[in-house]
Amino acid sequence: MNDADPKSTFRGLPLTPEQDAEVRHYIKRQKQQGAEWDTPDLAAMLRDMLEPPGDDDAEFDPIFDETKAVAERAAASIDESMDPIEASEELHAAMEIEAMKGTRR
Repeated sequence: MNDADPKSTFRGLPLTPEQDAEVRHYIKRQKQQGAEWDTPDLAAMLRDMLEPPGDDDAEFDPIFDETKAVAERAAASIDESMDPIEASEELHAAMEIEAMKGTRR
């Protein structure tokens, strides 16, 4: 397999050999079907290939993180030997208590 470099890839973009092959295959398929190849779909494909993947942890909402922490603290107060109804009531009561304490910073 040839190493792809910006001089040999589609429009000189810094694509990997696999990405370049995918772009060229898309263009070939579009041409075979008699369709335009320079489409918004191709632009979106290239944008996805060139942008680094996002940090999933950074996308979390701080409110979600606090809610998760509240639920974990509340769940810690539940005894496994409790019957399910009592455990559910205790969990809800503990979550209400944690909510009344307010946001911890």
